[in-house]
Amino acid sequence: MRKYFTILDLGVMAINKNIAVFGIALGVILAFTNVVLRYFFEMSLTWAGELTNYLFMWSALFGAAYGFKKGVHISVTMLLEKLPPMMAKVILMGAHLFSCLYLGLMAYLGYELTLMMIDFGEMSIDLRIPMWIPHLVLPFAFIGASFRAGEKIFEVAEMNANNVVVNHELEAIKDSLEIRGVKDVNA
Repeated sequence: MRKYFTILDLGVMAINKNIAVFGIALGVILAFTNVVLRYFFEMSLTWAGELTNYLFMWSALFGAAYGFKKGVHISVTMLLEKLPPMMAKVILMGAHLFSCLYLGLMAYLGYELTLMMIDFGEMSIDLRIPMWIPHLVLPFAFIGASFRAGEKIFEVAEMNANNVVVNHELEAIKDSLEIRGVKDVNA
């Protein structure tokens, strides 16, 4: 069973990361191209602004879902540090459970919104595509984020209560060092 979840974990991570990176890269290239066309050639791509907005929206939401895996979202641990370790562990698991449920609700409501948009048959102005297509990001990104928040519940549950708050801070420091190019934290 653990092997199945590892494969699922890698798949969700790859989807979240790749859509976030592709969306931001393509959005920046498209916006830059449109600016160059407008200021140097006095023409522009009328659909570029709308597509850029959708690409940034997809990138931000899938990037946020990826952020749950990396633990880069803001968290305040001052209260947890003052509590007994077991109570801090339970509260942290409860916070992740609340996040998981909330994100799951947002995924469901995004799904409902997408169905409603399909029923309305509304089309985008510049791209001339059904509006439900760009809004598919809501159920997909939120279900990915909900999966990640649920995953954190199990990570905290398996962790020693004395290491819950300390480990959370160490992960953030380690990720920060890896971003800066430091390979070994102990070096």
